[in-house]
Amino acid sequence: EMQLVESGGGLVEPGGSLRLSCAVYGLTFSTYAMNWYRQAPGKGLWWVSGINSDGDKKYYGDSVKGRFTISRDNAKNTLYLEMNNLKTEDTARYYCAPVVNGDSRPEGQGTQVTVSS
Repeated sequence: EMQLVESGGGLVEPGGSLRLSCAVYGLTFSTYAMNWYRQAPGKGLWWVSGINSDGDKKYYGDSVKGRFTISRDNAKNTLYLEMNNLKTEDTARYYCAPVVNGDSRPEGQGTQVTVSS
């Protein structure tokens, strides 16, 4: 059974940085593309970033481009999201999800990121 465990969230001031991690269990991690999503209070799920299985192709939503960096360590079955120059509008719960047969849906608990002064 697949399990996704997100961590690394917290409270940070505007302009600060955080590094999120997503540990993946029960899946041949290295063969799947992965996505990060986020959901702000009262809003729908929003795709943040994606990476292919090899880690050499990376994609970003417009509002995070140039500030966030997605990466993965296939030897550790872990996905990362480096977030710099954080803004209050980045406040959300962040989730990771694999792309399975063209579908990608967060299933973990997520990790809360709060950007506030």
